[in-house]
Amino acid sequence: MSLRANRVGEQMKKELSEIIGRKIKDPRIGFVTVTDVQVTGDLQQATVYITVLGDDKQKEGTLNALEKAKGFIRSEVGHRIRLRKTPELAFAIDESIDYGNRIETLIKEINTDK
Repeated sequence: MSLRANRVGEQMKKELSEIIGRKIKDPRIGFVTVTDVQVTGDLQQATVYITVLGDDKQKEGTLNALEKAKGFIRSEVGHRIRLRKTPELAFAIDESIDYGNRIETLIKEINTDK
């Protein structure tokens, strides 16, 4: 991945956090944290990784609401970041935190068994 794509991803992460947290008024969107934004080298597509506080139903509702608001979010990003073409957005739940917590739990279990 290019240095420019990395920089654009970091800038988008900051802006998306602000947009999702403050601009979107959809009640289905709960407490969302943007954990990462992966932008393709040609800056055409961006995958936005999010974590959502709550159960699977809340995660699903949040993803659906973000999907519906994708056009608005993309236009907001376009106004805030000067790019020739604003990347297409795709939202995904970031499982890495859950995965890390699961590993931590397993390690604690192993250590208490000794």
